[in-house]
Amino acid sequence: MALQIYLRLKSDATFGRGDGVAGLVDEEVEYDISTGLPFLRGRTLKGLLAEECANILFALRKQNVPTYARFEQAAKFLFGQPGSTLKDDAMMHVGPALLPEELRRAVEADIKRGNLTPADVLESLTAIRRQTAVDEETGAPEEGSLRSMRVILRNTPFVARLDFDRDPDDIAKALLAACVLSLRRAGTGRNRGRGRLMARLCDEGRDITDECFRHFQQLVKGEAQ
Repeated sequence: MALQIYLRLKSDATFGRGDGVAGLVDEEVEYDISTGLPFLRGRTLKGLLAEECANILFALRKQNVPTYARFEQAAKFLFGQPGSTLKDDAMMHVGPALLPEELRRAVEADIKRGNLTPADVLESLTAIRRQTAVDEETGAPEEGSLRSMRVILRNTPFVARLDFDRDPDDIAKALLAACVLSLRRAGTGRNRGRGRLMARLCDEGRDITDECFRHFQQLVKGEAQ
């Protein structure tokens, strides 16, 4: 079974690769060098979802939700748990968040025909933002603090594929939907206003987020099995 997470940026974002480009930017985004298309690594996306899951479980435990143990098992199914045995491995595998397939194919075709270069593609989907630190007492820019960062432009859509070693049950999908809805930011500077996004859980293009989240709410209230 496979599901998908659809993401749309609500503000500029930097899905950083950990370094810059000398003379151009201090922080570069992750992108496919053959096409110039930016992406978010699957491991990074899984980590963000796992962080949201941990926050949800903490809240459920604090509220003494009767179905907490079932949610905990669902979390282990989705994200695994620390350990060295195969039974501790996650059943969910998160692929990279890529631009929609139709767009990727069109870009690849134009590059092959020589109508575009990867640099053209990257520049069309990103911009370079510059910022400097400010002295709190004087309000003046601090010397040598100017930094540049490439950002992916707001409204850019991404799709990530979720593959499962065995089909998730309804409670796993309910918890996953809650994690997806909780995912509001990603990338460098997400605690400073960058990387705001909207995320939805889909099954072959059909949005199942609200349906699964309603089940999550019913389970929390003890209204569902």
